Amino acid sequence: MPAPKVLYVAQNHPHVRPGGAEGYALDLYEAVQQAGEFEPVFLARTGPPISNVKRENTGTPFASANDDPNQYFFYTDLNDYDWLFGRPPSKAILTRFFRDFLLAHRPDVVHFQHSLFVGFDAIRVVRNTLPDAPILYMLHEYLPICNRDGQMVRTIGNDLCQEESPRRCHECFPEISPQTFFMRKRFIKSHLDLVDLFIAPSEYVKQRYVDWGLPAEKILVHTYACWPVDRPPADPSPGPRNRFAFFGQFTPYKGADVLLRAMEILGDGFGGHLWIYGANLETQTPEFREMFASMLEKTANTVTYAGHYDHAELGKLMRKVDWVIVPSIWWETGPIVVLEAFQYGRPVICSNIGGMSEKVTDGVNGLHFRRGDPDSLAGVLRHAVETPGLWDQMSAAVAPVPLITEHAAVLTERYKELIASRAWAGVQS
Repeated sequence: MPAPKVLYVAQNHPHVRPGGAEGYALDLYEAVQQAGEFEPVFLARTGPPISNVKRENTGTPFASANDDPNQYFFYTDLNDYDWLFGRPPSKAILTRFFRDFLLAHRPDVVHFQHSLFVGFDAIRVVRNTLPDAPILYMLHEYLPICNRDGQMVRTIGNDLCQEESPRRCHECFPEISPQTFFMRKRFIKSHLDLVDLFIAPSEYVKQRYVDWGLPAEKILVHTYACWPVDRPPADPSPGPRNRFAFFGQFTPYKGADVLLRAMEILGDGFGGHLWIYGANLETQTPEFREMFASMLEKTANTVTYAGHYDHAELGKLMRKVDWVIVPSIWWETGPIVVLEAFQYGRPVICSNIGGMSEKVTDGVNGLHFRRGDPDSLAGVLRHAVETPGLWDQMSAAVAPVPLITEHAAVLTERYKELIASRAWAGVQS
C-alpha cells in the first residue's frame, strides 16, 4: 500500500530565494521524505518580479524544480497581484491549474507553509477539490493580520503594533479606507476558517492570532527545528570574544542598519569586528541600498560585508565568530538563525521583543538590547567584549536545539490524527 501524501506549498524555493521560512519548509520536506511514513511533495511559487527563474512555455505553470521528481515550481506573475487581499489577479491560475495539480497528485494532507504570492484563495480551492484532505497552515509571520508585510510595525515612526483594527490600519495606510480593512479581515478569515490546524513557532505568535480571532484550540505551538550538527569543541584561546556576525536578509525589518549604526557609535577603537552575511539586498528600494552602502563605508574598519553565503558553509562561518546578532525591529516569530547559532554554542545578542526574547534568555544564553536603539546595542556589544568569562558562561548555558527529524515526527502524527478525524467526520455525516 503506497504511503499517504503530504503536499507542502511554499512561497519560494530556498535555492532560488533564500530565507528562513523557505529553508525550514524544505528541511521539513526532506525530513518527512527521509522518515518514509508519508510521501512529501514540495510546491514552491516562483516567477517575476521576485524570481528570475525562466519558465518554459509548456502550457502549464508547473515545472520540475530540480532532479527530485517530487519538487515543483509553480509559476505566477506578481505584477498584478492584489497585495492588500492576498490574491492573484485571475482565479483561473488556482481554480484551473492549481486544481488540476491537486487532482493529479491527490495529497492526503495539504500543509501550507505560506499562501503569500499564491493567494488565500488557494486554501478554498484545496477544500473544494479535496474535501477529505486536512489543511494545515504555518504562521511564519503576521501577514493575515498586518498589511505592512506582516510585520506588525506601524508606518508611523516604525512603532510596534500589537492589535489591528480598521481604524488603526487606516492610520498606517491613509489611502485605504477603514471599511476596506474591515472587508480585508473578513475575506482572509473566511479562508483561514477552512484550515484544520495552524502551527505557531512561539507562544507569542499564538497569542497574537488568538487576539485576532483564530480559535486557540486550532493552534499548535511547535518551535522551529534544525538538522543535527557537530558542535565544535570549546576554544581554549584566552583572547577576547570580540568576533560578531549577522546572518539574515537585508530588509528594513531585520535591523542591519541598527547594527551598523551601533558599530559606527563604537568607532575604530572598538575591540571587536563584525561580519555581515545575507541575501536579497538587490530587491530592496534604492533608498535602502544607498543608506546601507553609506553605513558600510563609514564602518569599513570594523565591519566586513560578506554578502550571500551557501547554507552548507554555515558551520564553518559560525566557528569563526563568537556572537550572533539578531537586531530585528519587528517581533520575529522564532527566528531560525537563533537556533542555528545555539547549535554551534554561539550566544545570541538580540532585540528585546517577540519570538527573539522568547528564545534568548537575557544574561543566560545571550543578551538583549532595546529594540531599534543603536546606542543600547553599542553598549551591549562593548559589554560582551569587555566582560571576562561572559562568553564562556553563556556558551556553556546554550541548550540543545530541537531536531528537524523529531519535529517532522510530531507533525507526522498530527497528519495521521487529522486524516482519521476527517474520515470519522465523513462517516458520521
